[in-house]
Amino acid sequence: MEIISTEVQNNFEHYLKLARYEDIIVTKNGKRVAIIKCYEGNNEHTSIIAEKANVYNRDEARISYEDFLKLTEVSENRYEYIDGEIYLLASPSYIHQSIIMEISNIIYNWFKGKECRPLTAPFDVTLIKGDEKNVVQPDILVICDIDKIDENGRYKGIPALVLEVISETTRHKDMLKKLDLYLHSGVREYWIVNPFNKEVYVYSFEDKIIVDYRVYKESETAQSTFFCGLEISLRQVFPQRQV
Repeated sequence: MEIISTEVQNNFEHYLKLARYEDIIVTKNGKRVAIIKCYEGNNEHTSIIAEKANVYNRDEARISYEDFLKLTEVSENRYEYIDGEIYLLASPSYIHQSIIMEISNIIYNWFKGKECRPLTAPFDVTLIKGDEKNVVQPDILVICDIDKIDENGRYKGIPALVLEVISETTRHKDMLKKLDLYLHSGVREYWIVNPFNKEVYVYSFEDKIIVDYRVYKESETAQSTFFCGLEISLRQVFPQRQV
């Protein structure tokens, strides 16, 4: 990100904290004059945005929701913000995108003409968990409270259904941190698509409790418990021959 020198001078501590996530390029009179970047030898901070970053001082690593918004306003990168921690969203693989295309086509056609709307990433979703705000970009989501989209196109409602396709780097976040977040923020159904085992896990939530959990595999058809009639054949989702 690029920030003018006077802004950096007036809010140095703020930008020092944001330098943990990406380089801060300082400009003066329209020219680049300096750069603030995280010290590469400081593994605790440089690894914070990585999925396997489990060994660091979490209190030090936490960042406020307001600071997160400032970071994303000027950054070209995509981030998620969960429980005060920032996660960089890496570019998805071919298999990941292929699965998303198959599922999104099925879901789009099923919801055509209905009140609820399916959407795909990148699309920020602001969720409330306890007293904290969190921001995620689900691979696919279905929203029925379209009135919660503000005049700037920002959504701060509660999706009825959320779907994530896991990867090696997002497995822990999708199956633990996001499961907990979606459960406690009021989401009704959470689908996890596992391309490695060619399985789909469907969680149903009610009153912040898991009321149903199903595993679909091989030639089975995954079914929604919240949207009666919505179903997806695993044979159609998972390619028979991966590239």
